[in-house]
Amino acid sequence: MNIYVGNLAYEVTEEDLQKAFGAFGEIESVRIIMDNYSGRSKGFGFVEMPNRTEALSAIDALNEKELRGRTLRVNTARPRNENRGGRGGFGGGRRGGR
Repeated sequence: MNIYVGNLAYEVTEEDLQKAFGAFGEIESVRIIMDNYSGRSKGFGFVEMPNRTEALSAIDALNEKELRGRTLRVNTARPRNENRGGRGGFGGGRRGGR
């Protein structure tokens, strides 16, 4: 199960998340999303846990808990296309003056 972890302090490391979520079960992967230009955390990441029951326990226990001075926002990650509002492709409109 893919878990979204938001409102991360910039100092939080993937190891910090590994420890926090590892208390609830097996961790498949941990990834903090980084800004390509600054190299700094964007303040959110994802934790993948293969066992749904353990993942739900982690979500319940860690949502709204403090980690390095920030209150975490933890919930089930939505598929990527839902996060973008379902709008895709390029704009409509006519081109070429017709």
